[in-house]
Amino acid sequence: MAKLIVITLLALIAILLWRNWSRSRREAYIAAFPYQRFLDQRLAARHPGLTAEQRNEVFAALDDYFQLCRKAGRRMVAMPSQAVDDAWHEFILFTRQYDKFCRHAFGRFLHHTPAEAMSTPTQASEGLKRAWRLACAHEKIDPKKPERLPRLFAIDAALGIAGGFIYQLDCLAASGGAAGSGYCASHIGCGGGCSGSSGSSDGDGGGCGGGCGGD
Repeated sequence: MAKLIVITLLALIAILLWRNWSRSRREAYIAAFPYQRFLDQRLAARHPGLTAEQRNEVFAALDDYFQLCRKAGRRMVAMPSQAVDDAWHEFILFTRQYDKFCRHAFGRFLHHTPAEAMSTPTQASEGLKRAWRLACAHEKIDPKKPERLPRLFAIDAALGIAGGFIYQLDCLAASGGAAGSGYCASHIGCGGGCSGSSGSSDGDGGGCGGGCGGD
């Protein structure tokens, strides 16, 4: 009996070590992927006003997004940035490389789905709330009392992306300004762009907004 317990404990330890190793390996793979080599010319054509340095910021934010998807597992994560979503679209066109990337990064294919094709009307806003929580955790920001926006939520405004998604820490400015002036960060769930997931939403949260998404 004691021998069986020891064997079981060793098996559990081995499983935990393997899971930790797998998470670390996927995190490192996403961080080291050469997005610029594949996507720089395409993003430059899509956004000719961006400098090389600004395009690198977009690729860094794309890396952030994929890290959030990795952490979320099978839960859907919304895409808060139009510029980063454009880079994601271009990446998907490299079908073989994107498929290989997904298998190494997530262990499954990360789909991209329009909001109207999502399984529930609230799936996009749920995914945006999840993106906010994960992005804040990724950058060590208090999601309820943020002193700044995570990169994914700040980049469209910082780069002046036409038609981008703009988020503000000042809720009065967001609600009292001109139409389309921004979404209130502390009330996340309103607004947002596209999203990606490797499974189904876990149903936490609600709210409004959303554009397209992935599953």
